[in-house]
Amino acid sequence: MDSGVEAQVEEFQQKIRTVRAEIGKAIIGNKAVIDGVLTCMLAGGHALLEGVPGLGKTMLVRTLSEALSLNFSRIQFTPDLMPADILGTTIIDEQQGGGKFFEFRKGPIFANIVLADEVNRATPKTQSALLEAMAEHRVSVGRNTYELQEPFVVLATQNPLEMEGTYPLPEAQLDRFLFKLHVPFPNREELHEILDLTTGEGIGRRTSVLNRDEILVMQRLVRQVPVAKHVQDYAIRVVLSTHPDSDSPPDIVKRFVRFGASPRGAQSVLLAAKIRALFEGRFAASIDDVRVSALPALRHRVLLNFEGEAEGVKTDQVLEAIIKGLPETKAGVKEAAVGPS
Repeated sequence: MDSGVEAQVEEFQQKIRTVRAEIGKAIIGNKAVIDGVLTCMLAGGHALLEGVPGLGKTMLVRTLSEALSLNFSRIQFTPDLMPADILGTTIIDEQQGGGKFFEFRKGPIFANIVLADEVNRATPKTQSALLEAMAEHRVSVGRNTYELQEPFVVLATQNPLEMEGTYPLPEAQLDRFLFKLHVPFPNREELHEILDLTTGEGIGRRTSVLNRDEILVMQRLVRQVPVAKHVQDYAIRVVLSTHPDSDSPPDIVKRFVRFGASPRGAQSVLLAAKIRALFEGRFAASIDDVRVSALPALRHRVLLNFEGEAEGVKTDQVLEAIIKGLPETKAGVKEAAVGPS
């Protein structure tokens, strides 16, 4: 690693430490979730946060937007929410001279960080309104297309317990999320810290430590991180192993999986591995980076069959079994570096 690249990596690391510290003033614990959300931001992807109410999911997203000095909007998803409530609508306005003209009023999707709160409460028609924005980073209304300002990330939340009156996200929409993050319940020590923080004088507004231009530079650096051929091949073999009709899938996959991860899953794993390498101060992704990134990147892309659901099997169990049994290298794969992707 030459001195110029080394300096870039050190600067990247320092900025991430600063952001973590600023978020940590309002969010206790949940380091893996914070790093997962930051990973999605730096990869230009989106995250689905799953956890019971009261765990600070909304607070995390709001704190992130303040620390990053980005435009933030919150959409509370309800069964009566319409697509126009998200995207915006064209209205007829009057000029001072009496003439009329059409004007597009932008919806809350036009922000850098969009919190889609309880996304599974909206109808499929409204959920699909997010689809183009998440995939293409643009919005089509009528005959016009509007570009969304970069960086653009959707952070959606859902409650895994309360299913009444909800509409489960379809597989096509789940695949749009780079990561699915489980927000855990805090332990005893963390609960003490949370109570001290939230029942005292209150949490002040966060200080902005990164601006939009700096984030875009960091996103470009992520794409320049090289990946050795055998590391990329390992990521590919992980994804292929999630398919029951692939060559020699693990027994747990053959028994409990209906359909495996998509090629977009492989892209997510590799991008996340690059970002984890930068988090650790390295300018090359490793197999260990792929292992750590596989669970949040693939857990929502592996579909269980009826037997798997009836047995209460979790997709994390399937992925952990794949990673545990998959050899690091395969015959015929050289360790040459793959260029930026």
